[in-house]
Amino acid sequence: MLVHKTALLSAITTALLASASLQAAEPLKAVGAGEGQLDIVAWPGYIERGETDKAYDWVSGFEKETGCKVNVKTAGTSDEMVTLMAKGGYDLVTASGDASLRLIAGKRVQPINTALIPNWKNLDPRLKDAPWYVVDKQTYGTPYQWGPNVLMYNTNVFKQPPTSWGVLFEEQKLSDGKSNKGRVQAYDGPIYIADAALYLKTAKPELGITDPYLLDEKQYKAVLELLRAQQKLIHRYWHDTTVQMSDFKNEGVVASSSWPYQVNGLMNEKQPVASTIPKEGATGWADTTMLHAEAKHPNCAYKWMDWSLTPKVQGDVSAWFGSLPAVPAACTGNELLGAEGCKTNGFDQFDKIAFWKTPQAEGGKFVPYSRWTQDYIAIMGGR
Repeated sequence: MLVHKTALLSAITTALLASASLQAAEPLKAVGAGEGQLDIVAWPGYIERGETDKAYDWVSGFEKETGCKVNVKTAGTSDEMVTLMAKGGYDLVTASGDASLRLIAGKRVQPINTALIPNWKNLDPRLKDAPWYVVDKQTYGTPYQWGPNVLMYNTNVFKQPPTSWGVLFEEQKLSDGKSNKGRVQAYDGPIYIADAALYLKTAKPELGITDPYLLDEKQYKAVLELLRAQQKLIHRYWHDTTVQMSDFKNEGVVASSSWPYQVNGLMNEKQPVASTIPKEGATGWADTTMLHAEAKHPNCAYKWMDWSLTPKVQGDVSAWFGSLPAVPAACTGNELLGAEGCKTNGFDQFDKIAFWKTPQAEGGKFVPYSRWTQDYIAIMGGR
């Protein structure tokens, strides 16, 4: 894994340096006939065609209506998405906030013309002009879904929901009398440093952490110390949703940061799991469908972006993934999501989520993301 991650870091750095010579294309002036194909990089579970469950299919109807065949490449981390977009060959990516600004700065994605997306009018006002996809008054993509990173736990071990993220960071006896050592997981991505910072914001208020993505040297040192101590507790650093679900079923894992997608999947299998947002709050993601600067199928891409903002698609994705729609109208009348789906998934929790964003140095005041990447690789490797 360490070799893989080091190579990934090198690829990202090379891609960002090389990108300086690229110029993003001008936004499309009109949407023409589809090119017959569309290639998307997406999070697992974001683009479904009914192969896992025939009730969840928002691809087949699009293909029938537009003639654009959808091909999907799944990615488990934002760094992987940045690398794939740097290599090229894709039209769209469902980028989280810790990737979107890197893609914009690296000129890997292009501004879009929202006038060509009729369903733009459906967008949640809270997501309009958000800083993770609107830069210099230019809009780089269409919001797709958002949600919190939850604490998933085994209900046989935790009779009551854990109240703090400390169950993942501090060695302790659980309610079954056994230690949490070797029974908890952490996310395999440098952005997880923000989860540790969010925990310390409450656990050690004397550090003065106000934004878990903007850490000065003293705060950052304390966060790394916490993560190094946590490493001794970790069963696995996860990024593959299927593997994490298997670990909860078969490997004795009882608590981890997770996404609602895994929670929903395990609950559907009648596994003893549930999720909670502890007292410290949660990090989270607001994902944007972004158009590659050199997209080969821009017309199909615009058709997809418009399709993705229909209430039916938004509601279906939310029901499947356990996320929140970028279109409020999706919260009513969706058979799969149900009347309480948006409330259950946290539609009213928007202001309590510390959304992923790429850490910036801001003139040297804070530790930049390049250091987060190097240090987290070392921590996962036991250094």
